[in-house]
Amino acid sequence: MDETGEITVPPTLSSGTDFEHMFELAPTSLWLEDFSALKQLFDAWRAEGVTDLREHLAQDPARVHQCIACYKVLRVNQRTLELFAASSQTELMHNLDKVFRDDMQTQVAHELSQLWSGSPEFTNQTVNYALDGRRLDVKIRARILPGHEATWSRVLVSLDDVTAQVQSALKLQRSERYARDLFEHSPVSLWVEDFSAVKRLMDGVRAQGIRDFKTFIKVHPEFVSRCMEEIRVIDINQLTLKMFGAVDKGELLNNIGRIFRGEMHDSFAEQLQDLWDGKLFQQREVINYALSGEPVYIHMQFSVLEDHHEQWDLVLLSLVDITARKKAEAYLEYLGKHDVLTQLRNRTFYVEELNRITRKGPWPLSVITIDLNGLKSINDEHGHAAGDALLRRMGEVLAKAVEASACAARIGGDEFTVLLPGTDERGALAVQERISSLVDISNQFYPGQHLSLAMGTATCSSGDQVESTLHRADKAMYVEKQHYYQQQPRERRGSSDSQA
Repeated sequence: MDETGEITVPPTLSSGTDFEHMFELAPTSLWLEDFSALKQLFDAWRAEGVTDLREHLAQDPARVHQCIACYKVLRVNQRTLELFAASSQTELMHNLDKVFRDDMQTQVAHELSQLWSGSPEFTNQTVNYALDGRRLDVKIRARILPGHEATWSRVLVSLDDVTAQVQSALKLQRSERYARDLFEHSPVSLWVEDFSAVKRLMDGVRAQGIRDFKTFIKVHPEFVSRCMEEIRVIDINQLTLKMFGAVDKGELLNNIGRIFRGEMHDSFAEQLQDLWDGKLFQQREVINYALSGEPVYIHMQFSVLEDHHEQWDLVLLSLVDITARKKAEAYLEYLGKHDVLTQLRNRTFYVEELNRITRKGPWPLSVITIDLNGLKSINDEHGHAAGDALLRRMGEVLAKAVEASACAARIGGDEFTVLLPGTDERGALAVQERISSLVDISNQFYPGQHLSLAMGTATCSSGDQVESTLHRADKAMYVEKQHYYQQQPRERRGSSDSQA
């Protein structure tokens, strides 16, 4: 439109110079090519009865090379020379074998199929190579120019360099695969869970005006169970399957109720209390169960991921199997309170238990002191292995004769004591008779070394009498022991050596 308001028409573009410039200066790589030889090859194959081009190419990979050889490049523009690092069109044409190679061979079948099917154009994403060796990921668009549909003698091809996008996508894929591998092959059990339904339930409780959540879940334990049911497991890793003895994820997820049971209800109640108090990162020791039924002691770390604090819809749990550690701790605790040889309580536990009873009862307290007769002679004459065997038999007798509420302890080499809280003289004599009866049975079952005991019993009714009671039991035991040695043959080297 000029100053007078009339529309002005630009000068007509000449079909020569202007379009020449448009091709040459286009910001996209342009190729003018001749596909007529390719059409002739296709026509020949059709005449031979070929109907499925992809199958035909797959039968003989050399046919793909035959098709590519039919492409004839007539001209490229300046952007093409820049993209492929060619100084001139002549250099590029003489090195097309370096441009069209490797990955391209496997992807060209897609564009060939589009032409075979009768389409005048095709699109494809493939790989070319610049003359300096750079790999180029390119998106191809090609069109048979109007007027050349019968011969395919003029085809305009444009290439968009998508290398950056492809490499970015590959980098993202590698990053995702790396993250996935870290998750799947982590040396600890990992669970990804959705707690959003749990949050909605807890928000509902708040909306009811509940402030004392601890009391609420004590009064309503079914709320804890409901929250456990609402947890949605999104994913688990390989070590989780191994830890709980599951063949695959389906088997484990279909048996969640067998894993989280028993003590887990109380542990989960504590977890809910922490969530109520705003603790979105937690750690605690819990007990789960393998699908075999065996308990699995777990150190659990729980974390609501940072970007999901509002909904709790993405939670990561890591579980470390501490079963071996727990067993070791239990064994060490056992060793601290038990005699390894006889499996009875040891002197340390005996002293602690005696002090506890002295302070708190229950009363009356009866004590049986026991000494194993002839242990030194057996060790001297038959070796310590024989003596140890006799001590183990002593442990078996006392373990069966004394109830769990009482304390049977080995307090010295051949010295044993039984504490019977809440037991009078009559009850103590009954236990002593039971011990004697089991000794007789043991001697029948083990005909080798004879098990013989000296026992003394005493009873008291208060803490200030405990020490004197122990003394009276010891005195009674030594009287019986002396009686035992007086009945033995006097064939030993000396009574002082044998009385042990």
